Amino acid sequence: MPLDDLPDWLPAWCLGHLGARPAAVLFRRQSVSTVFGLRLADGKDVVVKARADDGRAASCVTAQARLAEHGFPCARPLTRVVRVGPLAVHAEEFRPRGEVLPGDSPDVAVRYAEVFARLMTGLEDVAVAPPLPNPRWVRWDHGHSGLWPSIGELDQRDQSPVPVYVVEAADRARRRMLATNLPRVLGHADFEAHNLRWHDRQVCTVHDWDSLAWQPEAALVGAASAVFPKMGPATLPPIEGTDAFLASYQDARGRVFTAEEQQIAWAAGVWPAAHDIRWEALHGYTAVSGKALWAQAAERLRRARA
Repeated sequence: MPLDDLPDWLPAWCLGHLGARPAAVLFRRQSVSTVFGLRLADGKDVVVKARADDGRAASCVTAQARLAEHGFPCARPLTRVVRVGPLAVHAEEFRPRGEVLPGDSPDVAVRYAEVFARLMTGLEDVAVAPPLPNPRWVRWDHGHSGLWPSIGELDQRDQSPVPVYVVEAADRARRRMLATNLPRVLGHADFEAHNLRWHDRQVCTVHDWDSLAWQPEAALVGAASAVFPKMGPATLPPIEGTDAFLASYQDARGRVFTAEEQQIAWAAGVWPAAHDIRWEALHGYTAVSGKALWAQAAERLRRARA
């Protein structure tokens, strides 16, 4: 990406907050946030993230900074969150090392679960304002009418491409989760394979701290147990993979989930898959995880008592 294609505000922002203007663009990625990898004129490589200012960013970056200070493998924020027009912007260190760990087998699930347990332990003592609303793919606890969280772009589309079994599975899982009174905690809600990097069987970096959420621990763990293999389109691991993730997480945390927590964890794993299939169907994509959810929904919902 040429320097001339950077947003007009970015060079001056880097000079004001990082002490140097961009000299080269290492990468640019667009998802919920726009992420710029930059080499500054002083030779330092940094990452600048900009996203719509919905009030969540300050809490997420504060939590990320606390974890980095205590040795958790994540990028250290270099600035506070700064508002630029409608955007919330911050910079963090560039951590290019490591590779994605693919797979959804029980042994791979155990490795992801151990990292997630370490992450959740690290967040226990972080006191920030809850980063609400929660990310849309886990926003089963929304206050809008209807099953899905209100997202104008999706709500205006013809809903008929969404398979009926997806709607039914999402509805049953959501009803079960809404019935719980488990306390809410801070946790990572986008614990997907493409957001982690590994080296020599050790995790190097966990990315995407914009995606922190405020939900029951069991729901956060359950969602992670269902999305840890994801590197692109919607997916679900085999039941055995989720089983291994949940068991390993509890071992690492040194406690056993209650029966209710077990049920909430299984229900929470259904929601992201249903959300993703709906998203793909409404955008005309092939729902890769459709067969997996179709095959697994009954068993996952049985375990959820949904």
